[in-house]
Amino acid sequence: MHTYTDGRHEHGQNFLRDRRIIRRMIDLAAQTQGPILEIGPGRGALTFPLEELGRPVTAVETDRRLAQRLSRSCGRRTSVVHGDFLQHRLPEAPHTVVGNLPFHLTTAILRRLLHHQHWEQAVLITQWEVARRRAGVGGASMMTAQWAPYYSFELQARVPAQAYSPAPAVDGGILTVTRRQDPLLLWKQRRAYAGFVHRLFTGPGRGMAQILQRTQGLTRAEAGRRLGEAGIRASDLPKQLTAEQWVELFRRCGSGGGSNLSPRRGRRSRRPAR
Repeated sequence: MHTYTDGRHEHGQNFLRDRRIIRRMIDLAAQTQGPILEIGPGRGALTFPLEELGRPVTAVETDRRLAQRLSRSCGRRTSVVHGDFLQHRLPEAPHTVVGNLPFHLTTAILRRLLHHQHWEQAVLITQWEVARRRAGVGGASMMTAQWAPYYSFELQARVPAQAYSPAPAVDGGILTVTRRQDPLLLWKQRRAYAGFVHRLFTGPGRGMAQILQRTQGLTRAEAGRRLGEAGIRASDLPKQLTAEQWVELFRRCGSGGGSNLSPRRGRRSRRPAR
């Protein structure tokens, strides 16, 4: 396997060097299918072992020097593209995303991916606390709750700071994101649903019953009934709700509710709302 240990710290990037973490990333990627789109290959710590999977790899690198160097060393099935991933045109065919994300760009990259309709699975290294929040460890974040009807998030492993060169100030985490084959809501409902989740996450109250009353204008009895129908306790907090509970509550309280929200009643839609 090719490894690089020299060079400068470019674009806020920390270069992965721990072979155990690299092996874990490759093992997870091997469980996916289709061409691979790699974010920020850097010196190729993941790129070269990804090539061994025998699948086409497109690696998008923002640093021209590193992109040129990596391109000279890669096999014929790997394409190294010099460019900003946030501006890169994503493939319009099913693919897998793999990347050791720059910590300061994690949220922006995740948002771009979540809005795109063609990739199926992502194997990513993010900042540890971001990986925990996205996977709902200790309670889901608002962003995770907003996207949970369409994706499942899972925390796979902790990545110690010493696994990088140079070492960052905090640990990383391996996060996998998988598109639901049967989404809990239609794509066309995404904006209305995301707005509903935002109102409840940011609304006043000590539990879901109070929050629901104050944000939805419901009486105490009405709020209690709808929470009960969704399997939610009055004292639960927004971060404690499952994806299924959020969806059921949205059906009963959110705008555009009703049976039309269920993709199981019709053909699956993969086109995201714009």
